[in-house]
Amino acid sequence: MKRILLLFFALSTLSIGQAQRHFDIQIWNDGEGVCQDSDANVPQMLCYLADNPNGQAIVVCPGGAYCNLSRVGEGTGFAKPLNMRGVSVFVLYYRLPKQRCTVPLADAQQAISIVRRHAKEWGVNPNRIGIMGSSAGGHLASTAATHFTNADNRPDFQILLYPVITMDPSYTHRFTHDNLLGKNPSKELELLYSNEKQVTEQTPPAFIVLSCTDKVVNVRNALTYANALAEHHVQASLHMYPEGYHGFGSHVEFKDHDKWMNELFQWLDTEIGY
Repeated sequence: MKRILLLFFALSTLSIGQAQRHFDIQIWNDGEGVCQDSDANVPQMLCYLADNPNGQAIVVCPGGAYCNLSRVGEGTGFAKPLNMRGVSVFVLYYRLPKQRCTVPLADAQQAISIVRRHAKEWGVNPNRIGIMGSSAGGHLASTAATHFTNADNRPDFQILLYPVITMDPSYTHRFTHDNLLGKNPSKELELLYSNEKQVTEQTPPAFIVLSCTDKVVNVRNALTYANALAEHHVQASLHMYPEGYHGFGSHVEFKDHDKWMNELFQWLDTEIGY
């Protein structure tokens, strides 16, 4: 009987320890910050702490044209492979803008700030906190990388998958554009959220991956952003694959899945470090 009780205690302790490595938090009005918006209780962050953390952390922003969220393929699907490399992952379910262009960015900046405030507790190096996004999530990630307001909400690096970058009507993703800014925004607003125009020398280094055959988001988005980074002497690693599709995200059936993930791991090791 004593042996059974000891075994039960050990298993219970293990379960508690595992649970503490994966937890969800509300990013507003829960001791982390105050937001008066009526939907401030909506955004959540799913936290996946690495069992053997190397100090790196990534806030992941799923895509979905700012009208929905690809929660698994471009969100939680990245947790396991990154955790296995020692990277802690924080999947952000940000609020959809509904033409409130500042709302997703506010959520992303708050998420970065929360991870930085809890860095020691969560085994994170406060100088190795990045942001990752796919498609419209890539627009949000690149917005966070170019519109930060202080050291607390500035990401240390950015990872962009087939991103929407520009709001220029000639080559933006129109659905993403309209959901963020409305159908007839001012030219000034379009310029502000055209992130290729917002790059400075303080913009963090970038890893960009996409398919040449993307039929949804014009590849010019990623190329003009990479060029803007280079012009401002910001380190950028651009990876284009000859075959594929928009939205491959964490899907293992994507032909070059292993290749691009390994290139990402190498970049994190050599360019970002611990």
